[in-house]
Amino acid sequence: MSPIFLFLTFVALLSALGVVFAKNPVHSVLFLILTFFSLSGHYLLLNAQFVAAVNIIVYAGAIMVLFLFVIMFLNLNVDTEPHKPALAKIAAAIAGGTLLLILTAAMKDIEPLGMAAGATFNSQIGMVDQLGMKLYTEYLLPFELASVLFLVAMVGAVMLGKREVGERNF
Repeated sequence: MSPIFLFLTFVALLSALGVVFAKNPVHSVLFLILTFFSLSGHYLLLNAQFVAAVNIIVYAGAIMVLFLFVIMFLNLNVDTEPHKPALAKIAAAIAGGTLLLILTAAMKDIEPLGMAAGATFNSQIGMVDQLGMKLYTEYLLPFELASVLFLVAMVGAVMLGKREVGERNF
């Protein structure tokens, strides 16, 4: 394993723990941004430049700005947030531990597809042109259906947001 992979893994794990254990919600979002950046580094190591760029632009950029806006808009503080009982914390720890145990048991005998005997390595698998060829040949129908769904959602949002003449604002 390369030292860059180990460093990015260490940063991703520490920042993910920071997301969970941060008391301040703004600090939690900032830790989540750091987690996304370290995951983008992993994507770059896997030669998936497009996925890394989309992860940074969409998740670390747009989604996290939205999260920060909502958190600051809600103005959460000690006075408005009720204290969680100890039983809820214990139940959450048991549920999380059980999930970890189940995932570990389910994945212990899995062999990755790329590790099979005689498998060839294609260095161009994560490139944008290869992704485009897959999207516009093999997955053309689902890709076009998703674009029509997004178009309908945009038109619906515009129609819901449009005010009629003489309509009152409440």
